[in-house]
Amino acid sequence: MTALQQTLCRPGYSVGRLWRILALSLLAWAALLGPNAQAEVSAADRQSVQAVVQAQLDAFAADDAQGAFAFAAPNIRDMFGTADNFMAMVRQAYPVVYRPAALVFLAPQALETGLLQAVQMRDSSGKSWLAVYTLQRQPEANWLISSCVLVVVRSVGA
Repeated sequence: MTALQQTLCRPGYSVGRLWRILALSLLAWAALLGPNAQAEVSAADRQSVQAVVQAQLDAFAADDAQGAFAFAAPNIRDMFGTADNFMAMVRQAYPVVYRPAALVFLAPQALETGLLQAVQMRDSSGKSWLAVYTLQRQPEANWLISSCVLVVVRSVGA
């Protein structure tokens, strides 16, 4: 992994905060669009997108770097170069994605460039997270993960 990739993947780095803000903004925008935005996502696309995210999570659980990397869009593959670099980054920067204790898929939202899929996750210590994935439809008509941003879910009064 390059020094830039290590810096960008470091927890708490300002670019990470920027991505979290962007993810929350996308979720807020999708919520403002309401049921109409959800209606744009077909049942087939919802099933496909959730299956892709679940398959990548299953690959992480099996320590299958090649399998997990296969669900990454070209922008992610280009950024990390190899499946091993990608897996190392996920282990370090996304431990709840690497080994979630529990998860719940929320309804996907349509974006101009693809779909946004939020997943509520809980880590092994009981902390709640929101993993916000973006997925892009590929020329072959399959969906691949183009980004994932993690946001800590703070309980009311915390």
